[in-house]
Amino acid sequence: MNLRDLKYLIAVAETRHFGKAADRCFVSQPTLSGQIKKLEDELDIKLFERTNRSVKITPVGETVLQHAYQIMEQADSIMQLAHSHSDPLAGPLRLGAIPTISPYLMPLILLPMKQQFPQLRLVLSEEMTGVLLTRLHNHEIDVALLATPVDDQDFQTVPLYDEPFWLAYPRDHAFYTQENISRRDLEKTDLLLLSEGHCLADQAMSVCRLQNRDNQGDMADLRAASLETLLQLVAAGMGSTLVPALALRGSWTTGSGIVTRKLELPDARRRVSLVFRKTFPRRQAIDALADLIRQQLPTSVKVVAGKRASRKQNQ
Repeated sequence: MNLRDLKYLIAVAETRHFGKAADRCFVSQPTLSGQIKKLEDELDIKLFERTNRSVKITPVGETVLQHAYQIMEQADSIMQLAHSHSDPLAGPLRLGAIPTISPYLMPLILLPMKQQFPQLRLVLSEEMTGVLLTRLHNHEIDVALLATPVDDQDFQTVPLYDEPFWLAYPRDHAFYTQENISRRDLEKTDLLLLSEGHCLADQAMSVCRLQNRDNQGDMADLRAASLETLLQLVAAGMGSTLVPALALRGSWTTGSGIVTRKLELPDARRRVSLVFRKTFPRRQAIDALADLIRQQLPTSVKVVAGKRASRKQNQ
């Protein structure tokens, strides 16, 4: 067994097709199939169930696959170390971020990162929380920017900042002339939410004490796939919504007819953190990224002082 065999194993597992896996590995299909067969003979197990129509990985194959991911990651780390021994912060860092963080935080850190760590290459992807956690488990990304607690023994967490929520509503909304906005007011408001799967929707419902969105009448049908679309609905007078503080830096705040107001409630905030695998070998890159983010944050959020990673987030 060698690294090439593990590379073939991963390719077949991810494509579920020997021909596509062979193309991906730049070898012929007979060569790849033969190596997989030799690996199965060597391990004395079946890694895949093959039929004329499909290729499915076996349960024991799934277990071997997870070890293969870890081994390939460590091998890649060795190569990066060999190529960049003079700079431990050199090479790619695959960062995943949720859509309600990435557009507002990335512009703050990209230029400073290039200046401070010119050899570090950020590879950014934007997905919802569940997808990012799956990709972390599958070693497809190295670290994720999340805004929900993660309780997983395979992961470590570095808290970055607490971000307050602001209420956004059109100028002709009843809140415009209201001096104080209470929790009871929020429970009754025409709250607009992001579509299912966005953690911001769950956080908004929690702050506003909404137990079930289905009970909110016509508003239940108004959900948006992005925060920008949600704010367009607010500007059109369709309702109000909660906005994280960093999003207030967006262009939508000018001439949109939307009024924003900080919620003076103790739990009207979210904790943003970096989450990564315990086995990830480049901890120094994670710490450098965390420190850089903290340095560039505006005063609209509360920075969490740097500390050792913990498995659970505290909110």
